[in-house]
Amino acid sequence: MGSFDFVTFFFFVAAVIIFIQLRSVLGKRTGHERPPQDQIARREQAEAPEGLDDPKVVTLPRRGRENQEPDMFAAVDAYAEPGTELNKGLREVVTADPSFDPKEFVGGASMAYEMIVSAYAEGDRKTLKSLLSREVFDGFVAAIEERESKGETVRSNFVGIEKASIIQAEMKGTEANITLRIISQLISATLDKDGEVIEGDLVEVTDVNDVWTFARDTRSRDPNWRLIATEADQ
Repeated sequence: MGSFDFVTFFFFVAAVIIFIQLRSVLGKRTGHERPPQDQIARREQAEAPEGLDDPKVVTLPRRGRENQEPDMFAAVDAYAEPGTELNKGLREVVTADPSFDPKEFVGGASMAYEMIVSAYAEGDRKTLKSLLSREVFDGFVAAIEERESKGETVRSNFVGIEKASIIQAEMKGTEANITLRIISQLISATLDKDGEVIEGDLVEVTDVNDVWTFARDTRSRDPNWRLIATEADQ
């Protein structure tokens, strides 16, 4: 029994010594320990596909994802059939001005058309000056002054635009030229100094077919287009 007790006591003392030594080693910080997050990151890297975080590996862009460069002519091809002269002309404009969108341009030109027609009827030179080229502005003002000199007035009611579409586009140097065919409905009459109708009608709606050309220097910071030519579409 005495021998058994001594052996038991010996192993007990040995276990205590080993525990103390392990604790002295394991409890010390050497300054080279990795934080828990670092250990987690190492484990995630080990589980990730090989080469994903390797700086020497180049990740190729995925098709159909955000890394794919958008087609700058998509809006043009959606508006005009590829291969046509109109499509080619619009592509030239987009090349010079990547922000150009045919559909948005038609919307803006339609609003400008209504403003110009109304301003001309009212003799609003200020509005016309901001929307017309110098040459067209001078022509409009000359017509306004002529009717004013005769005491004539214009009564006009813009009903709306039935259709507006681009029929030609081209670059002339750095200047983009866009021509539209515009079909609008208008109630318009010219009255003499006595208030008698001498042209048009005060109640009848008339279809008006116009071909207007707008232009803008693509190098300019001014985003506005100006009307440079007008003609009646027969």
